[in-house]
Amino acid sequence: MYSLFFGNSIAHAVLTFALVITLGILLGKIKIKGVSLGITWILFVGIIASHFGMTVDNEVRHFVQEFGLILFVFSIGLQVGPGFFAAFKHGGVTLVSCATAIVLLGVLTAYIIHLATGTPIPTMVGILSGAVTNTPGLGAAQQAYADASGINDPTVALGYAVAYPLGVVGIILSMIFIRYALRVDFKKEDEGLAELANEHKLAEKVSVEFTNRIIDGRSVEYVRDLVNRQFVISRVMHPDGSITMADADTPIHLGDRLWVICQAEDVEAVVAFLGNRVELTDEDWGNNTPNAELISRRILITKSSINGKKFSDLRLRTKYGITITRVNRAGMDLIPYQGLELQVGDRVMVVGPAEGVAKVADVLGNSLKKLDHPNLITIFVGIALGVLLGSIPLLNVPQPVKLGLAGGPLIVAILIGRFGTHFHLVTYTTASANLMLREVGIALFLAAVGIGAGDGFAEAVVNGGYRWIGYGFIITVVPILIVALIARLWLKMNYYTLIGLIAGSTTDPPALAYANALAGNDMPAVGYSTVYPMVMFLRVLTAQIFILFAL
Repeated sequence: MYSLFFGNSIAHAVLTFALVITLGILLGKIKIKGVSLGITWILFVGIIASHFGMTVDNEVRHFVQEFGLILFVFSIGLQVGPGFFAAFKHGGVTLVSCATAIVLLGVLTAYIIHLATGTPIPTMVGILSGAVTNTPGLGAAQQAYADASGINDPTVALGYAVAYPLGVVGIILSMIFIRYALRVDFKKEDEGLAELANEHKLAEKVSVEFTNRIIDGRSVEYVRDLVNRQFVISRVMHPDGSITMADADTPIHLGDRLWVICQAEDVEAVVAFLGNRVELTDEDWGNNTPNAELISRRILITKSSINGKKFSDLRLRTKYGITITRVNRAGMDLIPYQGLELQVGDRVMVVGPAEGVAKVADVLGNSLKKLDHPNLITIFVGIALGVLLGSIPLLNVPQPVKLGLAGGPLIVAILIGRFGTHFHLVTYTTASANLMLREVGIALFLAAVGIGAGDGFAEAVVNGGYRWIGYGFIITVVPILIVALIARLWLKMNYYTLIGLIAGSTTDPPALAYANALAGNDMPAVGYSTVYPMVMFLRVLTAQIFILFAL
């Protein structure tokens, strides 16, 4: 029994990891004034276990650490991939620029502290990763140092562990300081939020009475080409009250009322061209038709053969006499057009005869059960490509700079999440499956890092490591406050978006949870997810460059 707890067997390694992760998760549920270290407790439990002799064979521990990191970053990449490039729209460039500034100022601050105090750069990079609560950056720094020098530096993980707790607190304190120092009025922020929500609305339904005599009798397709905007005319209500479903060849006459779906910013232009806006409800359009078979239905795309296909390839309107009015992807309504590529997991709004809608459902799948099965081929092909990409030297400063086992899989996952459909890769995973993969990966990684850093942790803190806490706090708050003041006073950024930006620029889930609770809306989460992919990439890359610059 003693060898099971303090031996060197595989059974001992499995037991040690299981106990460390279990206890760490339980401790992560403890909150002090609403703030918790969450899953990061696994790191500290691992340090304690290792300090008292529960170590793991170095080769086994190293494999678990790297594989856990790969699972974590790859699942993140798949999740954010579809919206990564869209983040640069609707003010995303401003958010990403601010987050980039926070990252680079953090690196600069760490380097200045290194020059002022003489703290070794590997240790300082660990402190930097802990101060901004970025675990992949820690993994990238450790791997970069090991690849370049051939040895492991335990102070990287020690610096991370020492700086992390006050890093979490410092991020939240920065949010509180900005709120009171700049006298943020939540009522005004709510008013600004309402305006912002209208700007970001992707799809809007509007009823229009057709009065344009110049194009009287022309087809829907002809009108769409003239307006040169993306919109769909779903149904036409004739002067006698009858309703017909519109297709490309449907003629439009004076007095007809049109049900139009278009982007919010295009509503004014489309309405002005077609005629006058009228007030009709969804029930008016759905219940007044004498054709009892004309129905609308949301259909879920679940057939892998549809993945990556365009509407023009499927010819659904021609074959089945239906109209697609909206495509919902990841909670966002998109305006359908012939060149739009469909993805497994999309929900399409189909309008047409009951028989035609039923046939379209068969073509697209519409089976929730099929989405429950994970697409393991995409995951492991992506991981393999990520490892290959991460192993390619990019720069020499003075050692080869590689994306590594953190950056490579992250970038490949983002690209697969966005462009995988071009190669008929099914990239959809349920939210629960993605979360499970991500949490298992980060739990294994933190446990392995903690077990590896436990030997000498207490000694390091006593022999000057306590100063690292102060260094980490400076690295945390100085860049945040500088950029936040600029964003608020100069760029006039909404406070809810700003605190989401702060949480995202530090990739800190506890800070995001605090921001969501404070705001009472989803704007912090929007800001967080907008900057997260770019920040994660920069944290990984800058950590490696910082390490290799010193060698």
